[in-house]
Amino acid sequence: MSGFGPRELLSLYASGVFPMAESKQAQDVFIVDPDKRGIIPLDGLHISKSLAKTVRSGRFHIRINTAFPDVVKACAAKRPDQEDTWINGTIFDLYLQIHDLGYAHSVECWQEEQLVGGLYGVHLGQAFFGESMFSRQRDASKVALVHLVGRLKAGGFKLLDTQFLTDHLARLGAIEISRAQYHTKLEAALQQQASFYPKNFDDSTYSRSVVPTSRKLPTQSSTQIS
Repeated sequence: MSGFGPRELLSLYASGVFPMAESKQAQDVFIVDPDKRGIIPLDGLHISKSLAKTVRSGRFHIRINTAFPDVVKACAAKRPDQEDTWINGTIFDLYLQIHDLGYAHSVECWQEEQLVGGLYGVHLGQAFFGESMFSRQRDASKVALVHLVGRLKAGGFKLLDTQFLTDHLARLGAIEISRAQYHTKLEAALQQQASFYPKNFDDSTYSRSVVPTSRKLPTQSSTQIS
């Protein structure tokens, strides 16, 4: 995609689409505009008893944006349950550039001085577009997601986009909505600015406050926009 840079990438997100690569070895990227979109309602994250206990235990500690390139590289690494990754060199370079501009963030899960899990995504207005997550220790990526949702709620976000709905995300409270519903939510979320660094939000303090949440199974009515 000659001439495609950070500003063009951000424009894609603002218009409701996103880029992917066919494989890690692919030279090009293509634009994805799914019929259905996955989102996690910010008040609908499912936190099991065991996950809440892990978050509170202090087994992991959270850092923000201290190892963004390493998080993206870890997300791009081949995993036993997948044939390939959609993060190629072009994708990697573009997201590092928008990270440097302040539009992409990583939530990192550390154990002592080892990066053991995390996620990264893009921030525009009151929307956060989750790109990918990884885990080298059990529940590490889930802990990062719990902290992401807490941070987004404290910062005034309205939309957490997961792009697609997977079984893994569905167990954590993600739902699927139509393209039209998604664009309505996105348009509303782009009207004002949220903060990824909300005042009075501390990850260590937040960890100690996390409790289990009741699981709400999505119904047809819960996915409709009134």
